[in-house]
Amino acid sequence: MASSSTASPFCTWLLAACISSPYEKDHPMRSSIFQSPKRLSQWARRKKLISKCSYVGGADFASNLSSSFSVSGVHNLMSSFLAAEPCYDSKVLYESLAFFGSKRSRTRRQRQMNGAVHSGITMAVPVQRAEQGTTKKKPLTKQRRVVVTGLGVVTPLGHDPDVFYNSLLEGVSGISEIEAFDCARFPTKIAGEIKSFSTDGWVSPKLSKKADKFMLYLISAGKKALADGGITEEVMDNLDKSRCGVIIGSALGGMKVFNDAIEALRISYKKMNPFCIPFATTNMGSAILAMDLGWMGPNYSISTACATSNFCILNAAYHIMRGETDMMLCGGSEAAIIPIGLGGFSACKVLSQRNSEPTKASCPWDINRDGFVIGEGAGVLLLEELEHAKRRGANIYAEFLGGSFTCDAYHMTEPHPDGTGVALCIEKALDQSGVCREDVNYINAYAASTPTGDLKEYRAIIRCFRKNPELRVNSTKSMIGHLLGASGAVEAVATIKAIQTGCIHPNINLENPDGSVDMNVLVGPKKEKLDIKVALSNAFGFGGHNSSILFAPYK
Repeated sequence: MASSSTASPFCTWLLAACISSPYEKDHPMRSSIFQSPKRLSQWARRKKLISKCSYVGGADFASNLSSSFSVSGVHNLMSSFLAAEPCYDSKVLYESLAFFGSKRSRTRRQRQMNGAVHSGITMAVPVQRAEQGTTKKKPLTKQRRVVVTGLGVVTPLGHDPDVFYNSLLEGVSGISEIEAFDCARFPTKIAGEIKSFSTDGWVSPKLSKKADKFMLYLISAGKKALADGGITEEVMDNLDKSRCGVIIGSALGGMKVFNDAIEALRISYKKMNPFCIPFATTNMGSAILAMDLGWMGPNYSISTACATSNFCILNAAYHIMRGETDMMLCGGSEAAIIPIGLGGFSACKVLSQRNSEPTKASCPWDINRDGFVIGEGAGVLLLEELEHAKRRGANIYAEFLGGSFTCDAYHMTEPHPDGTGVALCIEKALDQSGVCREDVNYINAYAASTPTGDLKEYRAIIRCFRKNPELRVNSTKSMIGHLLGASGAVEAVATIKAIQTGCIHPNINLENPDGSVDMNVLVGPKKEKLDIKVALSNAFGFGGHNSSILFAPYK
């Protein structure tokens, strides 16, 4: 029988390595080593091995070996290896392995084979054909499209997307004096506080008593997004839950639960809430929501300060685009209007102290802005793969086009003075989404009503979009304040509702515009009609985190 069908692939490969010494004549440093008596002794042992493999493979195989002493012979030798059948002579295989080192350096597998050889047991060593080991590259597939099919909110202006957005269109402010605790000792006494909130029908009574508000807001908004998206019990039963995930983050997590635990610890650890650690972590809201739904796909949270929501939305979309999931709940939640939260931001000197006029305190781009107004709430989007949404007859609000992240790498709390990181983020978002800058005619800006941040973002926007006569820019924070880690998701809901309704909300409190801004770009005190082509929503956070995401009407 020909050697090509009987020679051991392993022996053939090994001998190809062994006979590589003739090539060393081209490398003087290596050839001197092979001339030592020790090396010659090893060569004699190799010749003995050749004869053994020749016995296994036959005369043709030995002929192949002799030809391999020439450079061109190696190719022929390897060809016989590729076509060879397995060799089951374990003694030959064991002696071949011995060439790679002394007994001390043998692997556990080699030592096991050694015992088998000396015990007279013949071991079958399967060697897979080389052709079978090669893997074919997967053909390139068209990127899956992602659409928004459900919205859920918990905000100072209402807990229904329509109620929330209609209030924005009417220019209603959700900022007022804080009622949850006594603010007499703080310089700031106002916030975008949620005055009434019920978990009935959304969260179990047992969990409602123990969990932090950020978690209750998150679960409620998440389930509302599902209800809004038409995910009934019947639809839920038919979903492949291994392809459904949750990525809803928070900048600060369960601050109230953790703060209460510290107070209890002053008495005894036995007084602490046994759930204080898990309920304080930012990931637990997503985890518990997934447990309620039975969704077994990607589940985690991202915390990038006030850019958290956009990071979560974009990562959720990536899971769908890559074909890993069909449906994702994503967004952010925050509940930091408590003494430690208000005190911490007051110490940073970033909050507005315009306590006498709460509804006018948040005034992005106005000359009298003196800091942001803290807010609370949650926003959740139901993202879905387009074909999956069409098959179940879902109502599609908008299409998610993509986005990007960057880092200023400049300062912990201050934006880069030139707005470099913001401009880079916008440019990358456009590039990665395949969107022309001329097509973007609406921007829901981050604009938090801070003296420096508003202008840095504005200049970056103008740098990226130049003098686009159709471009309109507004800030949702002028009415609800800054919801920190939840701001991006709540503002994404406002952006999507603007696409759906064809109306963009006003910038309230912009009575004395900063001299650096152009009011032909900024929306005025009244809502405006706009046929949105592509909408951009920005979110930035402490640490220099920048994020931009893009939406468009579904066509």
